[in-house]
Amino acid sequence: MNVLATQIPWCWIIPIIVGILCAILGYLLGRLFGNKNSNNKDEDSHDAIAKLEADLEACKKQKSVLKADLQECYKVKLDLEKGLSSEDSSINANLGAAAFSGGSVSSDVAFDAAAAKAIFGKKIKHNDLKIIEGIGPKIEGLFHNFDIKTWKDLSNTSIEKCQEVLNSGGDRYRIHKPGTWPEQAKFAYEGKWKELQEWQDKLNGGKA
Repeated sequence: MNVLATQIPWCWIIPIIVGILCAILGYLLGRLFGNKNSNNKDEDSHDAIAKLEADLEACKKQKSVLKADLQECYKVKLDLEKGLSSEDSSINANLGAAAFSGGSVSSDVAFDAAAAKAIFGKKIKHNDLKIIEGIGPKIEGLFHNFDIKTWKDLSNTSIEKCQEVLNSGGDRYRIHKPGTWPEQAKFAYEGKWKELQEWQDKLNGGKA
C-alpha cells in the first residue's frame, strides 16, 4: 500500500477526481437543459399550430361572408335586368305609338278656347271635329261611330282608316279626300291655331 502511494503522486489523483466529477455534472446539466429546450420547442410548436388553426377559421368565416355578398350582388343584378326589361318595353310601346301617329308622342295639351277664338274669330268647341277643313256634321258622326271623337284620336288615325270611315257612309262620302285630316287634327290638339288656319287657307275641301 505504501509502495502504491509512493508510486502515484497525490497531485495526479485530485485532478482526476475533479475531472470525473465535472464530467458527471456536465452530463447531468446537459440532460436537464436538453429536456428544457425540448419542452420549449414543443410549446412553440403547439402555439404555432393553434395560430394556424385560428387563421384557418377566420378564413372560413371570411369565405362565408364573401359568398353571401356574392349572392346578394347576383340578386341585385337580376332585379336590375328585370327593371331594364320593363323600361325597354315601355319605351318600345311609346315609340310604336309615335310611329303609328307619324310623329313623336306628345303629352296632353290643355285646350285654350281664347287662343282658338282669337285666331278663328269664333268660339271653338273642344274636340269639335268640324274645325277640320273637309269635315261636316255628317262626317263627324261617322267618325264618332268608329269611336274617333277627339282631335287626338283623329291625329292618331291613319289616312286609310279615315277612308274606311268615309266608306261606311256610302258613295256620298266615299269621294271625300281625308289626306290632311290627321295633320289638321294634330295642329288643333296641340293648340297650334295659327298654323292650322294658315294651312286651311291653302286647302280646298280638306285637300292640299
